[in-house]
Amino acid sequence: MLAPAPAPVQERPQVRRVTVDEGSAGQRLDNFLLRELKGVPKTHVYRVIRAGEVRVNKGRAHADTRLEIGDEVRVPPVRLPEKAAGPVVPAKEFPVVFEDDHLIAVNKPAGVAVHGGSGVSFGVIEQLRQARPTAKFLELVHRLDKETSGLLLIAKKRSALTALQDQFRERETGKTYAALVIGDWAENKKVIDVALLKFTGSDGERWVRVVENSHDPQADQAKRSISLVRVAQKLRGFSLLDVTIKTGRTHQIRVHLAHAGHPIVGDPKYGDFEANRAMARGALKFDRMFLHAKRLQFTHPASGETLELLAELPQDCADLVKALRP
Repeated sequence: MLAPAPAPVQERPQVRRVTVDEGSAGQRLDNFLLRELKGVPKTHVYRVIRAGEVRVNKGRAHADTRLEIGDEVRVPPVRLPEKAAGPVVPAKEFPVVFEDDHLIAVNKPAGVAVHGGSGVSFGVIEQLRQARPTAKFLELVHRLDKETSGLLLIAKKRSALTALQDQFRERETGKTYAALVIGDWAENKKVIDVALLKFTGSDGERWVRVVENSHDPQADQAKRSISLVRVAQKLRGFSLLDVTIKTGRTHQIRVHLAHAGHPIVGDPKYGDFEANRAMARGALKFDRMFLHAKRLQFTHPASGETLELLAELPQDCADLVKALRP
């Protein structure tokens, strides 16, 4: 009778010495360790830092220490928890509009989340990392709603990430969206300057509402939001708009246009649900939100050159516009 095989001996974790490369330069020590020790609770990471078990260039360091290229980080022996079997993330590339050593701009399809979370197992960034296993650094610069298609920026270096995010934060970028709305938009209505407030609904979902009255009990929490609107095409019962946002609030375009009486076609949250159903079931068979990030202008984080990127309408959107022309 064969003796049972001995249980595998779990290797004891060893001290690691990691040299900081360009992808991690400028990062805080605590954030660097959270990436190196994926799965280890934050409390434990901060505990080993405070205990002096983490060293930078053989000296004690604090959680907020900024790392530089070439620094040697002593990562203490921490036993990582057993990974629970999760969903397999498929490797996937997305249509590339622009790419160099610093950043990638992809044309995100509608219906794909930009990252996992909130009931979504994975998104663009996780699939792209799987498709590019040798890439040392890939991080989202900004976000798009799952239902929105169009230009999405991904940084390939930490220096590019921080520089681009600073531009987005300071509103130094030009972002224009194509939106198909119900009804005839007035040509002279070119600016929407209405404050918006985020809140959690009774359904547990994140919502945004307009705050126009200073007597609103939450008026002080609302944020000024500005959208510039231009009519691109007048269609049969609809208007195709170019909307340039001067502020980047959550659901800004969707709420601004709906508040103006012209909801976006197919918007499942703030739209005209009867009209959406009719559009999906009718001859046109269009059953998603018509909002597309078509133009993005920014300063290249390394060269200082002004880049203007354009993404054409997805085919289903272009076909709908063609079918609705007078």
